[in-house]
Amino acid sequence: MLSAVNAFFRLEAASGILLIFAALFAVVLANSPLSHYYDLLLDTPVEVRVGAIEIAKPLLLWINDGLMAVFFFIVGLELKREVREGELASMQAIALPAFGALGGMIVPAVIYILMNRHDPIVLQGWAIPTATDIAFALAILTLLGKRVPLALKTFLVSLAIFDDIGAIIIIAIFYTSNISTISLVIGAACLAVLALLNRMNVYRLTPYLLVGLIMWVAVLKSGVHATLAGVLLALFIPLAPDPRSDRSPLKDLERDLHSVVAFVILPLFAFFNSGLDLTEVGVEQLLHPATIGVALGLFVGKQLGVFTFAWLAVKAGLARLPGSVNWRHIYGASLLCGIGFTMSLFIGSLAFEGSRDNFLFDERLGIIAASTLSAVCGYLWLNRVLGKANTG
Repeated sequence: MLSAVNAFFRLEAASGILLIFAALFAVVLANSPLSHYYDLLLDTPVEVRVGAIEIAKPLLLWINDGLMAVFFFIVGLELKREVREGELASMQAIALPAFGALGGMIVPAVIYILMNRHDPIVLQGWAIPTATDIAFALAILTLLGKRVPLALKTFLVSLAIFDDIGAIIIIAIFYTSNISTISLVIGAACLAVLALLNRMNVYRLTPYLLVGLIMWVAVLKSGVHATLAGVLLALFIPLAPDPRSDRSPLKDLERDLHSVVAFVILPLFAFFNSGLDLTEVGVEQLLHPATIGVALGLFVGKQLGVFTFAWLAVKAGLARLPGSVNWRHIYGASLLCGIGFTMSLFIGSLAFEGSRDNFLFDERLGIIAASTLSAVCGYLWLNRVLGKANTG
């Protein structure tokens, strides 16, 4: 039994599978006689106080503002490593996924805006369908086995990195409120200290993490979303090997946190944010502009935007198609990009958490429907084309 469990956690698709089960479990609880206890769990007050500094939030927001900061921290670590020495170190290598990601953000946003342009409150969710859930997408890709070209997997991972960069920029610019100047000054001072630590070639992680914790509290209090502190902290973690141990602090931290994020933080986020009460779902909810806008943005907009922008970039000579990948493969990956789940849920919580209307329900219904459809269609398409010869 233990060996079977260990084998499961070694699977590349394991994180995506856990996300699916966590989301399904939340839906089951929300539609069961125990739904009251699920709601109580989300609203459980959690308070931390140190002197005059107090952070008091329901458990749901500790998950979304606190644990998700760790997720964005590891995204930042991966981004720095990829830019410095990985798949994003070469302009030639990054052009195709970069243009694909750009289209995958612009087209879904335009579709959502066109669907909801007459309602300024619903319009706040325009960024929800711009996100791709790489854990789910890779899980589907892994189910196809060794038939998947390595270049296609690299394309999808690189595209997701650019997608995350876009999400970070969107959150920083469009989803901030009640800016506190004092807190921002403290956050900026923390950045200066982190830069100094990096400049002085400090390789011990403890100083970085302590300053990062202070910066997270400052950013949380500033009105800028606290998860951005995770990304900023990651950019200052040393990538170069420590001369005393010949080990990279960034790579060690990335490796140590990967399992925690993949198998604890993301499933917890999915569980706390996926509980939809479907008992009273009717035509009104299914046809709500927010639901339709998110669903069309993810399922139609993502595949159209990613594929079209990638094709235009190649035809314009700005990018090239890898030798082992053809356009049918790229279209299959574009379909999988419509799986927006984790990041779409997160952006939706930022867009509508202060709304008096139940738009959170509508956007989550659209996210789950479109993500499921994208996963099924992406798998069926790639399962078909990967069985054929790699001809363009």
